[in-house]
Amino acid sequence: MSGTKRILLLPGDGIGPEVMAEVERVVEWTNRNLKLGFAIERGLVGGCSIDAHGIPLSDATLRTAMEVDAVLLGAVGGPKWNDIPFERRPEAGLLQLRKKLGLFANLRPSLVFDALADASPLKRPLVEGLDILIVRELTGGVYFGEPRGIESLPNGEQRGVNTHIYTTSEIVRVARVAFEMARKRARKVHSVEKGNVMDAGLLWRRVVHDLHAREFPDVALLDMYADNCAMQLVRNPKQFDIILTDNLFGDILSDEAAMVAGSLGLLPSASLGALEDGRRRAMYEPAHGSAPDIAGKGVANPLAALMSYAMMLDHSFNRGEDASRLMTAIRDVLERGIRTADLGSGPGIRRVSTAEMGMAVVDSLARQYERHALKA
Repeated sequence: MSGTKRILLLPGDGIGPEVMAEVERVVEWTNRNLKLGFAIERGLVGGCSIDAHGIPLSDATLRTAMEVDAVLLGAVGGPKWNDIPFERRPEAGLLQLRKKLGLFANLRPSLVFDALADASPLKRPLVEGLDILIVRELTGGVYFGEPRGIESLPNGEQRGVNTHIYTTSEIVRVARVAFEMARKRARKVHSVEKGNVMDAGLLWRRVVHDLHAREFPDVALLDMYADNCAMQLVRNPKQFDIILTDNLFGDILSDEAAMVAGSLGLLPSASLGALEDGRRRAMYEPAHGSAPDIAGKGVANPLAALMSYAMMLDHSFNRGEDASRLMTAIRDVLERGIRTADLGSGPGIRRVSTAEMGMAVVDSLARQYERHALKA
């Protein structure tokens, strides 16, 4: 890789710093042994930024995020900041980052490792070999639509308002990402909405079908209502390959898909912007949240954060082979019975801390590297 590539690490709150420390451990190993040339920078976002600067995202951190080649985030939020007005809460910093960076497509894989198929709440035959990718629109819909807010009514009641709104261009750009991803996978997309009761959902279906007919007729397109999709994810999850959906439904369905896989600690994500001059802004983050109840105990699962780094290697730096090495190392660690607390226990299982899991992944990478060097 020519030149130095800049990565901004934003550990955030709760277990974010703990899992990010293990990502940094792996980044340092890959930098040293695979000669990736990554320069690590650090910043604050979320509650820690509120404590330091009074706001969830400072101008300096945002400026750095706009300049670097990729951003890797831990988690934000916690009960300490629950009484702060919404626009100043930790989550507002995350939403601002997504919006300012133009990150409109969220990729959330739900992958079941063979060694963990029994950790799923579903029976092994339903989930063994499961590999789903949810492509979620990230900057539109009910989370950003206007008008919004809580207003007082003449009769003394209050009314909460959120507006679910999408434009043609917003739907086209995220659908195009899903179809392009499908060409690299099983060439099948389920488009999920509620067009039977929501006008924005009806527009979603029409726009997705128009784009499919114009540009992606080689990809199978199936429609499904969001409530049925939620049911089908626990009834027959392996019918899905790529699920394309909006911001609200994607938020819900991706968490459900994570639990189908066995743990939120196994769900990475990538948030991508538009491709401009050969460069695409991107932010990568585990989907498990800040988990304040276990923060500081050294028991958090860092694998989702490490898999987010693998996604960064693939999508931001075109290092698919190195991403595969990291995923192989994670698979190897799990097959050897190494588990953090969220992944259960039993015969042949060795319970480890957050740091020990990170070290086990580095050890597996090192043994891969040695075997490759010997073959060469």
